[in-house]
Amino acid sequence: MTAPLLTPEPELHVIRAQNPSPLTGEGTNTYILGSRDLCVIDPGPQDQAHLDAILRDIAARGRLRVILVTHAHLDHSPLARALSDVTGAPVLALGDARAGRSERMTALAEAGLVGGGEGVDLAFRPDRSLADGEIVPLGEDRIHAIWTPGHFGNHLCFGWRGAVFSGDHVMGWSSTLVSPPDGDLAAYMRSLDVLELQRARVLYPGHGAAVTDASGRISELRAHRLQREAEIRAALHSGPRRVADIVAEIYRAVPVALHRAAARNVLAHLIDLEARGLVRAVPDLSWDALFEHVGSGQEK
Repeated sequence: MTAPLLTPEPELHVIRAQNPSPLTGEGTNTYILGSRDLCVIDPGPQDQAHLDAILRDIAARGRLRVILVTHAHLDHSPLARALSDVTGAPVLALGDARAGRSERMTALAEAGLVGGGEGVDLAFRPDRSLADGEIVPLGEDRIHAIWTPGHFGNHLCFGWRGAVFSGDHVMGWSSTLVSPPDGDLAAYMRSLDVLELQRARVLYPGHGAAVTDASGRISELRAHRLQREAEIRAALHSGPRRVADIVAEIYRAVPVALHRAAARNVLAHLIDLEARGLVRAVPDLSWDALFEHVGSGQEK
């Protein structure tokens, strides 16, 4: 029987789904917050045992009033509808799996640039869409919705009592997969700035342990992305490369099993660099394109 994990917050329980993998760590964190009036953040994957564990915790503490979903990936959102059906609580999110996607990523998707990574929950439909900055009341509490696209277009973080539930945008154990067209590197970098401005006392991520130095971790992730960009540009200085060539060159220390995810991240960087006029895709922007250094454009 799955029991809630201990947290320093008396009115916050964490139940971890049993879906460990290289992309989910030890599993997806489902958060249940509040006292008599309860909120669930990220019910998790379609798993009856995990649903039963959530329902046991709710029954022991109060009544579920609302279900919040950070984003429509298969390890975060599918159980929301079943939980809503049992409890009557509405499901709130930014929107469906296509919500929040930029015009450029929409155009790339229509051109056939498919996503990858964890997998998209195409069936996900919230009962109501949340706006960026919207306040969700919970008893005497207030939960603040923060739109943070980048890992996924419809990604929201949620502020509560000075803490922020950061979904997959910021995690302590791993950097975040940015897989176009669902992921958007330029949006991810902007969203790091948005999240840093929250000055959270702690981040509760979708996978892994709480992040107690929010600003420090955000700075690390920003530096990591800028370092990857520098490595990609250095590789292109030596001559045109395809995505697979760049992955083999700059991810030598990464297990081969993770190279597919690494390729998605490299493509995200190349799309961003191409938009800034720093690289050129030949003949056009695609998985199979040959990318070459341009040497001018909009520096960050």
